[in-house]
Order: sequence, then C-alpha cells, then structure tokens
Amino acid sequence: MTDPVIITVAITGAIPRKADSPAVPVRPSEQIEAIHEAYEAGAAVAHIHVRNPDESPSSDPELFREVQEGVRRHCPDMIVQHSTGGRGRSQAERGRCIALRPDMASLSTGSVNFPNQIYENPPQLVEDLARSMLEHDVKPEIEVFDAAMLYSAKALLDRGLLRAPVHVQFVMGVPNALPPRRRLLEFLVSELREIMPDATWAGAGIGRAQLDMNEWCLDLGGHCRTGLEDNLRFDRTRLARSNAELVSRVADMAESRGRPVARAAEARRLLSLHAN
Repeated sequence: MTDPVIITVAITGAIPRKADSPAVPVRPSEQIEAIHEAYEAGAAVAHIHVRNPDESPSSDPELFREVQEGVRRHCPDMIVQHSTGGRGRSQAERGRCIALRPDMASLSTGSVNFPNQIYENPPQLVEDLARSMLEHDVKPEIEVFDAAMLYSAKALLDRGLLRAPVHVQFVMGVPNALPPRRRLLEFLVSELREIMPDATWAGAGIGRAQLDMNEWCLDLGGHCRTGLEDNLRFDRTRLARSNAELVSRVADMAESRGRPVARAAEARRLLSLHAN
C-alpha cells in the first residue's frame, strides 16, 4: 500500500483537563499553537473542540471562530474540522459552529452508549446537522461508533442529505461501543467499499487502542487520526509531550510503510474539498 495518508490531529476533545496532562491545549491561543506545531509535524486536518474558561466543553461559536481564524492565518491550507459532538452541550447548541463554514465538521449518525452517558444523536438532530452542513458547504466526517451508523450514513446519502464522496471515520476503543479489533475494522471497511465504493475512510483509536488503530489504518489503506483528545500517553512509561509528538510518530510509521504523508493541499484533493 503506497497511497498517501492524511493525518488528522484531535488536539483537545471534551474530556482531558490540564490536571490530566499540562500538554492539553484549552485556551484558543494554546489550541492555535498546538495545531501549528502538529501541522509542521505532518497533520493536514485539525479536529477542534473548544472549552469554556473552566475547561468544560463549549459550543460557543466565537471560540470556534477564534481558533479557526488563527489556523487559517498560520496554516492557510490546513483543513479545519469542527466537532458537533455532544458532551456537556444541548442538542440545540451543537451545530452552531457550522455557520462559520469550516472545511469539515463531525457528524455522528446514531446514538451509542458511552461509559457514563448515552451519546444521543436522534434522527431529527442528525438530519438537521446534515442539512446545515449542506447549506453551508461543509463536508461531514461521518463518525461511526457502531456498525449501524455506517448504514445510516448510506441512507442519508440516498436521501440527498450527504454529497458523494462520503468520508467516514471508524472510532474504536470507546467502552460499550466498537472494540478495537482488526478483523472488525476489516469487515467495516469491506462493507463501506460495498455500499459506498467511492468513500474515503479513516480510523481513530481511543486510549491504548490509538497506536494499534494507526497501524491498521496504514496497512489497510485508510487515513489516521491521533492526538491528545484520544490518548494522553505516548507509551506506557510517559505522557505525550504534545500533539505534535503523536503526529510525528504516525508520520514516521507511514514513511516506514512506504505511504507518503499527504500535506494539506493534497489532502484537500483526496477528500474532494475546495482549495482554501
């Protein structure tokens, strides 16, 4: 497999706090700096969550705007991807960042049990978010936490609520959701190729599954996500020093397997995105 690989950096997420790792970027200025470092290390996509001053999850579009403008100033061609995830936010708030017209936004196409809550994505919310992304020319990244979400995405495509080619991310390692098993990933990828043959795909592994998932994606022709949102540790002995350190590791893994790292302009082509 010699196809280029797109590396997404998930810098912050909704859960890790400074008390868990001082490397977690919380303030917009920290997030912009972390994304710039990750971009220099090989990341082409920045997956962005924002936080309130007390570090709780936020959907404040002004915070998203500040980070987005900073990324476009310092990394002009980098793909900006905002999260519409739901931890700590009401359903009505979750799509407010879409009006900023980032390049991409996350879209989970069903509900799933997380360890301590239900990640609620009822059909009407999914449809509303998909319609908003169409209206604002924002490409969804379909987040698949359960196999049914893949087929729900196909149904949205058939209804005209998604544009082809679709981009899907398989998320493995969240307790109660998809377990991190290579054979399961291989099955999901085979199903994707059957029902949406022109789709692109990536994988995200949570916690200790991150490195395994990176390896599997590289072997199977997918794209990779890494970052402190998913895993605070570099290995069993220490915390990661930065998001950029995790990106550099994936870039090295890709090069060792003969898969060149796609820079942002090439990533835009691979994902069928407009030039910025």
